[in-house]
Amino acid sequence: MKIKHLILAALFASAAMGLHAQPYPFNPYDEDYSTSCTSIMVGKEASTDGSVMTAHTCDSNYRTWLTMEQRKKYEAGDTEPIYWGWLHTEEPHDVRNLVKKGEIPAMEGQTYAFLNVAYPCMNEKQLAMGETTTEGRRELRNTDGLFQIEELQRIALERCSTARDAIRLIGSLAEEYGYGDYGECLTIADKNEVWHFEIYGTGEVREGSRFQKPGALWAAQRIPDDHVGISANIPRIGVIDFDNPDYFLYGATLKDRLKDMGLWDGKSQFKFYKMVSDVKPFSIREYFVFNTLAPSLGLRFDAEELPFSIKPDRKVSPEDMFALYRQTYDGTEFDQVKNLSVEVDRRVKVSDGVYRDYKDTVRPLSTFMPNDVRELLNSIKEGVAPRYRTIAAIQCSYSHIIQLRNWLPDEVGAVAYFAFDNPAQTPRIPIYCCETSLPDGFDVCGQHRYRKDAAIWSYRETNRIATINWEKTRHLIEPLVLDYQKLMMEECKEVEKKAVGLIKEGKRDEAVEMLTKFTVMFEASARNSWENLKADLWTIFARSM
Repeated sequence: MKIKHLILAALFASAAMGLHAQPYPFNPYDEDYSTSCTSIMVGKEASTDGSVMTAHTCDSNYRTWLTMEQRKKYEAGDTEPIYWGWLHTEEPHDVRNLVKKGEIPAMEGQTYAFLNVAYPCMNEKQLAMGETTTEGRRELRNTDGLFQIEELQRIALERCSTARDAIRLIGSLAEEYGYGDYGECLTIADKNEVWHFEIYGTGEVREGSRFQKPGALWAAQRIPDDHVGISANIPRIGVIDFDNPDYFLYGATLKDRLKDMGLWDGKSQFKFYKMVSDVKPFSIREYFVFNTLAPSLGLRFDAEELPFSIKPDRKVSPEDMFALYRQTYDGTEFDQVKNLSVEVDRRVKVSDGVYRDYKDTVRPLSTFMPNDVRELLNSIKEGVAPRYRTIAAIQCSYSHIIQLRNWLPDEVGAVAYFAFDNPAQTPRIPIYCCETSLPDGFDVCGQHRYRKDAAIWSYRETNRIATINWEKTRHLIEPLVLDYQKLMMEECKEVEKKAVGLIKEGKRDEAVEMLTKFTVMFEASARNSWENLKADLWTIFARSM
C-alpha cells in the first residue's frame, strides 16, 4: 500500500476512535500506565532567578479534581483516618472508591493548608512535591502496609515546612506502619533545596525473619544547589554515602531489611537502585532532559548509567521548564512521526481561469496518535511509526511546575503553574499556595465520563479535536499556548508585586483575596479561548475532511 493510502487509513481509524465512547478507564492513546509521570527538579543556583523548582505530570487515568484544603485543628489524643482509593474518586465528597485502611495519631495543633491534587503537591509554607511511580521489584509490595504514597504526601504537607522534615516524617511513618504501595519517587522541595526521595515496600513477611510486620525501604538524595535532577519512573538513587547527612537521608532499618531480604550481602557496594530494581536506571526522558540542558557533557544513550544530576550549561528558567514539558522530541532521533509524511499534488487559483500546480508535503499524524493507529501503520510497514515515551503525553491528567522563592513572603513565594490534560496543548494557570478557593469546575473529575461541569473538558475536548490532523491545527494551538504563557508571567509579576506590598502593610487577607481572584480570572480567559478554539477547529474540519 502506498504511504498516502496508509496515512488516510490511519486518519479514518483515528477519527473512528472518537466516535465510540469507551468505559473508564480505557485509554486508546496509551495503555501502558507503568511508565507514567515525569518530575524535573532545579536547585536554586541552577535557576535563572534563584528559585527552587519541582514538577509533576500525572500521566495516567487518575482523578483530575483539585481543591485548596484549608487548615485543620486537632486536640491531644485525636486520630485521623488513612484511606486507600483517592486516585479514582469523581468529586471531593465521593466515597465510592475509598477504603478506610486504618488510623494514626493526629498532630496536636493546627495543620497547614495545601493544594490537594491526585498527588498532593504544595502547602502554604512553600513545601512542594512532584511524583513518579518507579515500581521497583514487584515482590517488594505488601498491601498489608497502611500507606499509599498520596496519603503520605498529604500528611507531610499538613505537618511539615521543609523538605528534610517531610522526608523524615514520610519515612518514619512508612517504617512504623508499613508501606503498601508500589515503588514511588517524590521530588520534595522547599524554598532552599530540593531532594529526590524513593520508597519501596518490604514484601511479604517471611517466616524466620527478624521483621514480622510490613515496613519500608527508603532513601533520599539531595540535588546539589547548582544542579538539575529528574525522575521518570525508574529508580535512580545509586551509591548512598551514609556519612553525609547533608546529601543523603535513609531509613533506620534500611541496611538490615535489605540483608534480611537477601538483596544485599552486607559487603558489596551499596547501590540502592540495583537492590530495589532490575532495570537500567534511565530511559529516553532522563537522557533527553540532561542532554538538552547540558550538551557539553556529551552524554550517551547507550551508557550504563547517567549522572544522578547535572549542572546545566546555562541556568534554567520557568519558561525552560514549560518548554521541556511540551517536548515530543520533534526533529530528534526519537521523533516518532519523521517517517509519516507524503508528497501530494496541489493546485491553487492565481487569477480567473489561471491555476498553478505545485507539490506539497503533508504530515497529518502526530506523536499523539492512538496506539491502535500506530499498530495499524506498523503492520503495513514495519517500523514506520516507532513508539517512544515522550515528556508530553496525551494521556496526561494534569501537570504542574512549582516555583519556590525564599526572598518572597510564603503567600507569594510558592506558585504552581498548573495545566489540565496534555501539557503540549494546554495553557498553564498560576495557583498560589495561599489561595482559599479555585475556579469553577476544578473540583470535578473528568476521567470517569464526559462532564461539561468538569473544567478539564474545556481543554481536553479542544486538544483531542486538534489531534485529528495535527499539521492543520498546531499552528493555531501552539502559538496560543505561548501567548498565554507570556501573559501569565507578565501578569504574575505585577500581581505578586501588589500582593507583597499589601502583606508589608499588614493586609494579608486582602493579598490572599487578590491572588485567589487573579487565578480565577486568568483561568476564565484561558478556558474561554480554548472553547472558542474548539469552534474554529470544527470549522476547519467541516471544510476539509
